[in-house]
Amino acid sequence: MQNEKFLKVLARQYPTERSVITEIVNLQAILSLPKGTEHFLTDIHGEFQQFSHVLRNGSGSIRTKIEEVFGNTETATNKRALATLIYYPKEKLEIVRQTEEDLDDWYNVTLHRLVLMLRRVSSKYTRSKVRKAMPEDFAYLIEELITEKEEVNDKQAYYNEILQTVIRIGAAEPLIEALCNMIQHLVIDHLHIIGDIFDRGPGPHLILDSLLKYHSLDIQWGNHDVVWMGAAAGSKACIANVVRLCARYNNLDVLEEGYGINLTPLVTFCMKNYGHMDRHAVHKAISIIQFKLESQLVRANPEFSMENRLILDKINWENKTVTIEGKEWPLNSKNLDLDFPTIDRKNPEKLSDDEIVVMNRLCYSFTHCEKLQNHVKFLYRKGSLYKVFNGNLLYHGCMPLDSEGKFLKVKLFGKEFSGKALYDELEVWARKGYFAKPGSKEKEKGESVLWYLWTGPKSPLFGKDKMASFENMFIEDKSASKEHKNHYYDEVEDLATVDAILEEFGLDPKTAHIVNGHVPQEVKKGDSPIKCGGKLLIIDGGFAAAYHEKTGIAGYTLVCNSYGMRLVVHEKFTSCEQMIATDSDIVSDTIQVEKFPNRKYVADTDRGQEIKEQIEELEELLAAYRKGFTAAM
Repeated sequence: MQNEKFLKVLARQYPTERSVITEIVNLQAILSLPKGTEHFLTDIHGEFQQFSHVLRNGSGSIRTKIEEVFGNTETATNKRALATLIYYPKEKLEIVRQTEEDLDDWYNVTLHRLVLMLRRVSSKYTRSKVRKAMPEDFAYLIEELITEKEEVNDKQAYYNEILQTVIRIGAAEPLIEALCNMIQHLVIDHLHIIGDIFDRGPGPHLILDSLLKYHSLDIQWGNHDVVWMGAAAGSKACIANVVRLCARYNNLDVLEEGYGINLTPLVTFCMKNYGHMDRHAVHKAISIIQFKLESQLVRANPEFSMENRLILDKINWENKTVTIEGKEWPLNSKNLDLDFPTIDRKNPEKLSDDEIVVMNRLCYSFTHCEKLQNHVKFLYRKGSLYKVFNGNLLYHGCMPLDSEGKFLKVKLFGKEFSGKALYDELEVWARKGYFAKPGSKEKEKGESVLWYLWTGPKSPLFGKDKMASFENMFIEDKSASKEHKNHYYDEVEDLATVDAILEEFGLDPKTAHIVNGHVPQEVKKGDSPIKCGGKLLIIDGGFAAAYHEKTGIAGYTLVCNSYGMRLVVHEKFTSCEQMIATDSDIVSDTIQVEKFPNRKYVADTDRGQEIKEQIEELEELLAAYRKGFTAAM
């Protein structure tokens, strides 16, 4: 009976035997197409211009396609110029108009080259998928140019006539833009963002605007993402952290101009309580508020085991010292004074009346910011703590491990979790923190979990024993701010451990990989992103400008196509203007991580498995039709 009900539902979509046959043949053909190219980025940290460039060039994928199409038939100069045009069609066309003597000839040559490129990059997709990528205004024209016309005897003359007419009627430039944008779209089939879109750089809001329009992607939340998600949910501790980080990295414009967050109450508070207003005053003022709010959270959630973050009550005001984890440290700072006018020495964790007013107003601004709310809803819609995709495991930080290399047991609201179950439970609460009923106990707990994911010692997104913000600000001895990584980072070369993590998520250790970011690999010190013989890839190479000196490069990205996986090393990004003017790029090297023994096809992917199941269902419906079944039965 259940099967008959299902067949009736399926029959509404495929009401005839012929419609079923057509779909089965179509799906079977799709299975034989090459697997689409996946593009992996992590730890973007607000670097919009560099992110945009890497997205446009597909981490070298477009250059590779240009080589495949033109090889030695075009000069290196021409190929570089074509690549730049595909990345930045509008900007490059402006330069061409001013420098080319025979524009019509340039249009003609360029259009022919772009058509050849589009034919190549679209060859691994169905016509239906290619049509969906076409701009509506030029859909018919582009389809004519890239489709082989068997009935036309002189095909070249036919295509030439189309292009000459386009040039003659002044439509060459919009068509060039359309072709370039389609090539960008089709070169990458799916994008993976493995966490940390926010903080440090000046453009996280611009990055999210771009991702909102991207054709196919998933996101694995990083700790710098969940703190913004918590802020949007109304967590005051998360809000204080977000504002502190923006002040620290001189990015308050992200809040004020990027999201329209009103910082006037905080500025007024600084003037009243600290006697002046500059970035350092804002940084100090919001940090003190943060430490108070976090202390309250630690006391309210003893299971978080974060008593070492209860610092304000350990300050000796007379001696100007603080005791942290049993050791006394002198309070001193090069950038900030040691005057704490808002701290009640008898009750140091209590917010002052003025601090309560500031946080209430900031909370209102964050929770009522339409743009921020749209961006965070998008992060929830497209994001998760981890992703299993085409036989690979993607997560931002780490699988928490104990000192023996076993899955760390973490207590959460009275129950113990480890491994995949820990990820799943944390994600449930992270979603409740935003979506649960305002004022409910579930929402309060969920908000505390979002904060814990940001900074907790057993958080899979943070992966350290503490976030030493207080120590960094007020203790000059750097040994006080030493943060110890989770044991996961001691086991990244251990085959048994990596295999156990893969098996925990239902993957085959013989073929699967773990891809994560979070910890910048210091290339100039000899660090390699390729761990455990290529089974584990930590692809954070310092995308953010703040890390370039530390890592020695400007980031890694990963590309996985039907032939294998390659790691792409990026040079420091200068500016889009320089890239366009000089036809330069930032891909400096490519490292082959793995070459597949056999080329992979759609049949070998998650989508392929779904298609195979659809074919089985359709074949069942076809058999039923042939036995006299009708949807009306």
